[in-house]
Amino acid sequence: MDTASRITETAVLRAVGVIRSPIVRRGEGPKQGNEGAPDVWLEVQPWAADGLLGIAAGDDLLVLTWLDQGQRDVLQVRPRNDPNNPITGVFNTRSPDRPNPIGLHPVTVRAVDGLRLRIGPMEAIDGTPVVDIKPVLK
Repeated sequence: MDTASRITETAVLRAVGVIRSPIVRRGEGPKQGNEGAPDVWLEVQPWAADGLLGIAAGDDLLVLTWLDQGQRDVLQVRPRNDPNNPITGVFNTRSPDRPNPIGLHPVTVRAVDGLRLRIGPMEAIDGTPVVDIKPVLK
C-alpha cells in the first residue's frame, strides 16, 4: 500500500491553539493578510506551551490553520469569488474551500504574552483552529 492510501483515513490533526480575531464572519475580512488584515492573538494550548521556546517579537512565522468554515467537497472555484475569473481548480488557488482546508499564513510576531502570541497581519476568523506553527527559513 502506498503512503497516500495509508493516510487517507488515518490522518489526525490536533489543534495547538486558536486564533482570536476581530473578524467574526466569513467574508468580513480581506482575502489575504497583506490586504489590510488585522493583528490577532494566537492562544496556544497549555499542553503545547513548551513548543513556544525561542519565539520572540519580530520573528516571522508560518501559521497553519484548519479553515473550519471551508466547504470540503469543492474542487473548483472562481478565484476571489469574482464571476469574471475563470473556473479554476482549488489546488491552483488560495480558496478556503478545498478537500483539506488548511490555511497557510505568513505572519510576524508582534508580542509574546505567556501562552499568547500577538501576530499579524492575519485574515483568519475568530475561533479558527491552529494546527501548526513553523519558523520562516531565511
